[in-house]
Amino acid sequence: MIMQALEVVLDFRCCICRHDMGVTLKCEGKGLSSGLDTVAAVSVPCPTCNNLNLLYFTPGGTLHRVVPDRRRFDFPEPSLN
Repeated sequence: MIMQALEVVLDFRCCICRHDMGVTLKCEGKGLSSGLDTVAAVSVPCPTCNNLNLLYFTPGGTLHRVVPDRRRFDFPEPSLN
């Protein structure tokens, strides 16, 4: 099996504060064998507002969507009282 690796450069705006951002990602592994149209996701913090942006993209370099990464928000544990 040949391991593939691609470098993907994505430019986007923070979905919260609209700050222009860019990120360079290294995509590798057996998931790339599905082709360059496979959609992947990554969380990227904004250097301005510190919120996480969830980017959906293809290893071919197409950015499909940028949304707030809600996984960052912690929900309180219910009280046992």
